[in-house]
Amino acid sequence: MKLAVFVSDLTLTNDILSRLKKDNLGIILVQNGVYHATNKVDGKTSALLDQAPKIYALSEDIQIRGMKDSDVDSRVKVVDYGGLVDVIFNEFDKLAWF
Repeated sequence: MKLAVFVSDLTLTNDILSRLKKDNLGIILVQNGVYHATNKVDGKTSALLDQAPKIYALSEDIQIRGMKDSDVDSRVKVVDYGGLVDVIFNEFDKLAWF
């Protein structure tokens, strides 16, 4: 079973995600969660980016916060709403929201 987890907050703890099987996990960054894909703290990227092999960020949420898609870490694929729907239906069996 492949699980997609929506992350909508910039909390730097990822206790729940660390308990899930990494190879069957995808992360979808939305709302303030997109900061995980762009921000660095003390020169380090968010540890969340190491939690899953597939990570997506919603382009509209990046842009509304004054950032550009080019500001996103290379491990993160930027998708628009239509692309997000495709990812949800084609890549994952279950969805969760943290």
